[in-house]
Amino acid sequence: MVEKAYARWMPNYDAVCGPIFERGRRAAAIAARRVGGRILEVGVGTRLSFDDYDATTEIVGIDLSEPMISKARERMATGRYPHVKEVRLMDAHELAFADASFDCVVTQFVITLVENPERVLSECARVVRPGGEIILVNHLYSERGVTAAVERWFARRAGPLGLRPDFPFARLAAWADQHDGVELIAREPVQPLGIYTLVRFRRRIEGVKQAA
Repeated sequence: MVEKAYARWMPNYDAVCGPIFERGRRAAAIAARRVGGRILEVGVGTRLSFDDYDATTEIVGIDLSEPMISKARERMATGRYPHVKEVRLMDAHELAFADASFDCVVTQFVITLVENPERVLSECARVVRPGGEIILVNHLYSERGVTAAVERWFARRAGPLGLRPDFPFARLAAWADQHDGVELIAREPVQPLGIYTLVRFRRRIEGVKQAA
């Protein structure tokens, strides 16, 4: 269902989603550039994030939508993005990469769309190296107040579209608590309005306690 929806939106995706997601997208890329090295972008889309990285990084992107990947490949062919090494059609539930293949994994506005978020996060943890980070940015459920009531109302109608506007941060924290190899190191609202939340996890290095 999500694949079909993105295929329909693809012709207008950059114009509509680019401005809406810009601040969250850039916040995630800034955090990823601090880690540096080889970065996996899960849900790379049409290439909106390509400009947010530079030559200090090597980007590999995946997406479940073939039209999105085709568009991203067209952008790569212009030669403007030498730091983007590859984009592939792939399901984030089954990443076709070896363990510890990346320094950082980034998911932008993806985790509330996938069928099994915990499995996707576990796959991200598998392919990131010890000491590396998983960085995600998303709108997460407002746990109280008028906004929470509105989101619960919308959630009942958005479910058939595969959307989860009522996805809580607690679900991410619970996954980290249950995963022996990962620690939650940051939860930050993306300014100025705090509509989106930036969340960072780190793959533990056995026997080493690290500061955030």
